[in-house]
Amino acid sequence: MASSRDIEPVTTLKASPAELISRARDRRAPIVITQNGRAAAVLQDIESYERQRRAFLMLKLLAKGETDHAAGRTLTDAETRRRLRARVRARR
Repeated sequence: MASSRDIEPVTTLKASPAELISRARDRRAPIVITQNGRAAAVLQDIESYERQRRAFLMLKLLAKGETDHAAGRTLTDAETRRRLRARVRARR
């Protein structure tokens, strides 16, 4: 969970949005925005968001690969090379 300095009420977001954005960017840490005392949203700098999204997509691809492997949907090295060569030739 976020530390107390990473939690702000929605009124702070309304009153000082630039300050919160700057803080999120400088600290590279998300800020939890509360409404009526409960977590309602997260403010995060774009670089951290994109890095987190890429990591999530990589994990998703790894999970798909594990599922494919367990189901026997695999190729030998030789078959993979043959298919790649065919694709390269087709693009020329």
